[in-house]
Amino acid sequence: MLLVAGVFTMSTSLIGCSSQTTEKTAVASSNIKTKVLRMGYQSAGDIVKIKGVLEKRLKPLGISVEWSKFAAGPQLLEAMNVGSVDFGFVGETPPIFAQASGVPFVYVASTKPGTGEGTAVVVDKDSSIKTVADLKGKGLAFQRATAQQYFVVKVLKEARLKLSDVKHINLTPLETRAAFERKSVEAAVVGDPHLAVFQKTARVRILRDGKNITTQGGYWLGSRTFVKDNSELVKAILEEINNIGKWAETNPREVAELISPEAKIDVPTLELVSKRRRYTLRPLSEEVLSGQQTIADLFYEQKFITKNINVRDATLSAEQYAAFTPTDVKP
Repeated sequence: MLLVAGVFTMSTSLIGCSSQTTEKTAVASSNIKTKVLRMGYQSAGDIVKIKGVLEKRLKPLGISVEWSKFAAGPQLLEAMNVGSVDFGFVGETPPIFAQASGVPFVYVASTKPGTGEGTAVVVDKDSSIKTVADLKGKGLAFQRATAQQYFVVKVLKEARLKLSDVKHINLTPLETRAAFERKSVEAAVVGDPHLAVFQKTARVRILRDGKNITTQGGYWLGSRTFVKDNSELVKAILEEINNIGKWAETNPREVAELISPEAKIDVPTLELVSKRRRYTLRPLSEEVLSGQQTIADLFYEQKFITKNINVRDATLSAEQYAAFTPTDVKP
């Protein structure tokens, strides 16, 4: 996800959560076996990274933070597979493909779905394609194994089409934007912040956005070994993320001002992006996991994955989740 799962994965300059919780975490650091936290992030900026809140929180423990940027969730998970990333945020689809491929990750926490308006199937404003049904036989650009794929399946189903009815062009979000700007693709799935930029410049016509399409939101994932060996560190990470999320959801303008210099996008456009996002965490409830299993089953039925997976195989015990889930994370 570009931050389709990720323009901003959250942060703050105002919340005092770091200073309030550092002492507690330092005392309870016996369940931490690493001195370096390797975080993966996507696309145009990550507020946690920009503000350095994890660095501030973890410095008293002697833990440094390294950041690696990826085009989308599949690339981040491949890095986790080869052992170069410990923790990161992705949309609902990449974990399913990753699990089917044997990547040793676990679900750590979920984020609440946004408004759905931050992802859309778009065409050029002068295109002869007027409806989703008109996409039959046409080229549609999006990246396979990302949240965009699940969105496309849902959108096409509404129009009584299947993915095989369109000519899929597999491009990363940045490649999709570039191809669309060159008019080398007939239609594309575009997510924020690129969608918001296109909307501002009136260069696109939206055939269908994600409003009222049920999605899972996104997930924070960790390497299984990392999470198992560092439960107190995982708790500290999640506490920072959730506290920042509370601030971000009530201060979209400040979020936009913070991210604008790195994203190189104007503040009003990023404010729109922020308003369409949800940042706070929710537990990995049975309802959340059942929804994720439904997507996995759909992908297996449609032969997007060749292995029938049980998403609960990529989870931990209730006791392990209780050990690191912040007490204020509510369903």
